[in-house]
Amino acid sequence: MEELRELLAQLKPEIDFENEKELIDGGVFTSFDVITLIAELEERYALEIPAEEIVPENFNSAEGILKLIERLKEEA
Repeated sequence: MEELRELLAQLKPEIDFENEKELIDGGVFTSFDVITLIAELEERYALEIPAEEIVPENFNSAEGILKLIERLKEEA
């Protein structure tokens, strides 16, 4: 989780990713932020995030993103 939080902090250092639960729904992340984050996640974790996984539930919080990563790695 710490590695993910560091990655998120590089993207938006002003956000408290430990407590923020509405990154998408609250407008914290723009569509460009999400695309940038997906590219970083795919590179760092050596996985591919399918288009159908790019939904607010998977990107609203650091915990949601981590669950997505873990699930995709298990399925690989």
